[in-house]
Amino acid sequence: MKLDILAFGAHPDDVELGCGGTLAKAVAEGKKVGIIDLTEGEMATRGTPNIRSKESLAASKILGVSFRYNLNFEDAFIINDKNHQMGVIQVLRKHKPVVVLCNATKDRHTDHAKASDLVSHACFLSGLKRIETIDCKGSKQAAYRPHHVFHYIQWDELVPDFVVNISGFLDQKMRAVKAYKTQFYSENNKGPQTPISSLNFLDSVESRAKNMGRLIFKESGEGFTSRRLLAVENFDSLL
Repeated sequence: MKLDILAFGAHPDDVELGCGGTLAKAVAEGKKVGIIDLTEGEMATRGTPNIRSKESLAASKILGVSFRYNLNFEDAFIINDKNHQMGVIQVLRKHKPVVVLCNATKDRHTDHAKASDLVSHACFLSGLKRIETIDCKGSKQAAYRPHHVFHYIQWDELVPDFVVNISGFLDQKMRAVKAYKTQFYSENNKGPQTPISSLNFLDSVESRAKNMGRLIFKESGEGFTSRRLLAVENFDSLL
């Protein structure tokens, strides 16, 4: 399936937290959207891979994306090497996304920055014809490079290069986030506490979106960074 947007996350729930509203809005606009989780999040303090898989399926249904699957890389040990790059390249050549969204370039969790580098480099390498990959049927894949690669913002308060207006989609984003009942705050969940299991963290996700919206004179927004210079056709392209 050829996609308009393909979002990568080092762990199940990264995408929902970083760009869930953007994906929900894109789906509502008729865009083809997919999600790829790089790991099962098996090193997490709370939950299990099996439970998180079910939670990610529930979150995907809330966002309305076309598909979601997992590359089963090793959690906490993502490496930007040839083996990992080839796995991502196969996905990119299979789905040919126009836009790729991926982890923050700098963040508290070490997997996030490593996943950001991995996906960014794979997006470039995917366009090189001399790198050969095959699909699940054994056929040679054609080289393909996404038009854009953007990085959503996670724990660290990075300065965005642009903000997507997600007004009207914040509630949908938060419902997708809260589908991960083992990971985030719930009155009925008394498991071990982590930096993301507090009510403060859950509130911060919503308040950040509202503050991003305030900065662009909208109800809510999600910020992204770009490693290359962005261009606009004319001033009418700006809100």
